[in-house]
Amino acid sequence: MNLYRFLLHSSWVAIALTFLFPTSIKSAEAKTLAGEQKSQVGEADRGNKLEGKEIAKTSTEAAKLGGIVSISVSDSLIASKPPTSPAPLTPTPSAPLPSSSPPLLFPTKPEEVQIQQNQAITLQEALEIARQNNPQLQTSLLELERSRASLRESQAALYPTVSINGNITNSRSAQDRLSVESGVAPPNSDKSRTVFGGQAEVNYNIYTSGRRAASIRQASEQVRIDELNVETRHQEIKLQVTTRYYDLQAADEQVRIASAATENASASLRDAQALERAGVGTRFDVLRSQVNLANAQQDLANARARQQISQRQLASLLNLPQTINISTADRVEIAGLWEQRLEETIIQAFQNRPELQQRLAERNIGEQRRKFALGQLGPQVALVATYDVLDQFNDSVSATDGYSIGVRANWNLFDGGAARAQAAQAKANIAIAETNFANQRNQIRFEVEQYYAQLQSNLDNVQTATAALDQATEALRLARLRFQAGVGTQTDVIAAENDLTRAQGNRITAILDYNRAFANLQRAVSARN
Repeated sequence: MNLYRFLLHSSWVAIALTFLFPTSIKSAEAKTLAGEQKSQVGEADRGNKLEGKEIAKTSTEAAKLGGIVSISVSDSLIASKPPTSPAPLTPTPSAPLPSSSPPLLFPTKPEEVQIQQNQAITLQEALEIARQNNPQLQTSLLELERSRASLRESQAALYPTVSINGNITNSRSAQDRLSVESGVAPPNSDKSRTVFGGQAEVNYNIYTSGRRAASIRQASEQVRIDELNVETRHQEIKLQVTTRYYDLQAADEQVRIASAATENASASLRDAQALERAGVGTRFDVLRSQVNLANAQQDLANARARQQISQRQLASLLNLPQTINISTADRVEIAGLWEQRLEETIIQAFQNRPELQQRLAERNIGEQRRKFALGQLGPQVALVATYDVLDQFNDSVSATDGYSIGVRANWNLFDGGAARAQAAQAKANIAIAETNFANQRNQIRFEVEQYYAQLQSNLDNVQTATAALDQATEALRLARLRFQAGVGTQTDVIAAENDLTRAQGNRITAILDYNRAFANLQRAVSARN
């Protein structure tokens, strides 16, 4: 019964204390959950009205750094915004996409690493597999989840803390027993006593000199940085997968070209042997054709080895199971045309690149750390309320209770300069973030200009290589006709075959170099398909 009374009294006292400051709690809860008001922490802190102006000033100064990109600090101070997730890819798989291998297991038997399946995938399918399987991207997502949990931890300071404790003790005093035995005290006065005591306590920080607000804003900016880091990592992985896919396409085409060169060399050898048997050819022409065929076969073997290496590199990047090998399903063709002018591309890169936003968020974190450090020098005011219950069993007195409500203040007048030293460190970090912003901006412009120039030159190379391929094909046809008619030499045929092989390789190289420059330019601009 006494325990029941204690719990009952504790409940209504906690409710009563809550109603003593309903505005602070309700407004904090509403703003934390919905993020509808920008001045959430200022209302909870009451005395920190000047901080909102300082934050707005910080946001304006950050925007002036680049003149292009800015972060709205007031919109993301307290409430956790939904993450800026990368644009979803829509693959059109012809077969189920391979899943990743278990992260904490490794094969122990030879058959577990033997290639048992070869699957052709498109570039879009490869990007989708990387998005699902790549461990680096998964790590970035886990870091984002961790920073969101840290933000929720910081937001917990907006609410009061409530604690309840109780104890029941049974005791018998040796002094009382000695007094009874000595006859000093009346009999049966040394019986054991059972005492129940309990206490409920509510604490709420009314004023923190800006420390609470700075802590929450710092955690919010860290969430923003991790969201941008996920987008950056996604763009990097997309570029890596695209580049590896083009490398595999190049290896596949080199195998195809080497196979065609081997077939051409075999055909030339058959022609030379036929002319030798007819008495119009020479043994020298046959030997030249045999040497040319042997060289083509060696080139084919080397091309196949490079193809296998490219396949395993892409499979490793996609984190595929050990028994699966992949090949390309897309044809080698121009990936697309960049229609924007260079100046428009640079401006788009400044607006889209998440790295610039990250540098600004890092500057904001430095500003909040400076305010948190200086807040240690200001007063700290807290509301403290307690409710106590005490009851001794087996006596004629009922349980007694009591309460106390008070305000506790603390002001650290001197700390040896530690707080100001921390503020100086934060100020240095702000300057570092500003410098990094300028460096990042210059680097972004250079990347755009570099890949834009490569894109234009490679487009010209594609047109030139296509024309050269048509000319080399026609030249080989004429060289064979001349050799078969007896008016040409085997040397002319071999030279024409080598020219055709080189022209085919140059065209493939020009197209894939263009596609690589196109992918790098997309990454430099952070453009999404």
